[in-house]
Amino acid sequence: MGIFHFKQFDVLNERSAMKVNTDGVLLGAVTEVFPTDRSVLDIGTGTGVVALMLAQKLAQFGDDFRILGIDVDGPSATEAAGNFAASPWCRHLEALGTSLQEYFRTDPGERVQPDLIVSNPPFFDNSLNAPDARRNAARHTGDTLSYREILEYASVNLSQEGRVSMILPAGIEAQLLRFARMCGFVPWRMLRIRTKEGKPYSRIIVRFRRRLPGEPATVVEESEMVLSDKEGKRTSQHASLVTDYLL
Repeated sequence: MGIFHFKQFDVLNERSAMKVNTDGVLLGAVTEVFPTDRSVLDIGTGTGVVALMLAQKLAQFGDDFRILGIDVDGPSATEAAGNFAASPWCRHLEALGTSLQEYFRTDPGERVQPDLIVSNPPFFDNSLNAPDARRNAARHTGDTLSYREILEYASVNLSQEGRVSMILPAGIEAQLLRFARMCGFVPWRMLRIRTKEGKPYSRIIVRFRRRLPGEPATVVEESEMVLSDKEGKRTSQHASLVTDYLL
């Protein structure tokens, strides 16, 4: 795959189990950052593209931020570390080859409460396994990672005003929201995504925050996006979303 060139950074795209893809770019573009965000945790960072997009956003507020990308796949973490080191925000980015479970077991004194947790987690529970073992581990739930683990981790470790942002298949929306409610979260914003005009939703990007006492667990703000028109051209909404990143 070589190098994927963005406007403000490059992503070496050779060793990671999961390459630069539309889901990751959408997640990075949609996820909001705030001037008060000091710590970001990117779970399953892959090439590091989402972390790099968030660093580009956070840099406009100053240089007092840190983004940690973790990935259970060692070569992916190594490639992300190289991409971080080559970026304009190298002092603010770090990659670790570790699972979320292992990271959770580290000394709490060494962990910083994240203000934002972001993840493009494995989600093809019932699909056929990918032929490549590393890619299969990156894209299937099982002993590696799931949105449930992420929300459970966030319920304990996220800062009080923090958020969780994930991209997942549209078909698991109901069970996702139900589990999030059990973990004390409310869907603050939800973007439903169609790949093409006339097709059903294929993805959702949900941003969660902690649920306030007495607050209903319904979605606070909903929107939708169509990625391509009937001719296959990128829609103006899609183009506007990624214009700060894609060449």
